[in-house]
Amino acid sequence: MVSLVDRNARRRRVHARIRKRLRGTAARPRLAVFRSLRHIYAQVIDDDAQRTLASASTVGAGFSEYGGNVAAATKVGEMIAERLREAGVAQVVFDRGGHNFKGRVRAVAEAVQRAGLLPPTRERRAREEAAAAGKPGKARKAK
Repeated sequence: MVSLVDRNARRRRVHARIRKRLRGTAARPRLAVFRSLRHIYAQVIDDDAQRTLASASTVGAGFSEYGGNVAAATKVGEMIAERLREAGVAQVVFDRGGHNFKGRVRAVAEAVQRAGLLPPTRERRAREEAAAAGKPGKARKAK
């Protein structure tokens, strides 16, 4: 008999594995992202002091459109970056919450990267270096 996979339990196991390595400090707090089918949530946590420094979500005030798409996730990333600048935070550690790093989770991360609070991913760094060297990157291959 084929057993059914409990996706949420799997995500929690992956998140626990990630959290073994990640820890938010006062100098570099943890940006935790959670996504549901309809909304996306981001909060910045100082694990040493056990307090939330800033949060943003598609449920909160100032957000009227549908929260289950990449455009909404990008807006949440921009909102959290703005709130972090107001709080005086210079850099964060990204916690993807056990979700795959693609789609809405990636959109939040890239919005925070554009604000300068996260270092770029290896893939993005390679694309930027290739563009600076004048080589066609992965996105713009010559046909």
